[in-house]
Amino acid sequence: MSEIPPPTVPPAVPPPPGGGSYTPPPPPPPGGSGYGSAPAGGGDRTLMVVLSYLWILALIPLLTKKDDAEVQWHAKNGIGILIGEIAAWIVFFVLGMILPDIGGCGISVISCVVWIAFLVVRIICIVQGVGGKRFNVPVLTDLGQKINF
Repeated sequence: MSEIPPPTVPPAVPPPPGGGSYTPPPPPPPGGSGYGSAPAGGGDRTLMVVLSYLWILALIPLLTKKDDAEVQWHAKNGIGILIGEIAAWIVFFVLGMILPDIGGCGISVISCVVWIAFLVVRIICIVQGVGGKRFNVPVLTDLGQKINF
């Protein structure tokens, strides 16, 4: 039989390339204020802000995070935008029924532009909300803030 040599243990800190001494980076501050740390309201605040602007999913933070005023504001803002989208959908549906031959193609192009604008507003709201800011949509934010659950 052949003898197997015992395994060797690598050093705890590898030597730096080219010689010299190695100084490890300082530990992060205890407050957790560095990049990638959880927001002050908890680890799920970012998720709840994002859900606030994903159409009907805005009901999740609206109904579950009643103690967090910032999440409530974003959820109500998302509901206000949703109400605006539903109203625009109804308007375009009615116009499409009234003017199918005359302006049907024009109405379709305008509605496509409006839906893209709503999508852009939602993306802006998500980016601003995750960054800790608020984005006011002129009429829809006021409409959403009147909601009481």
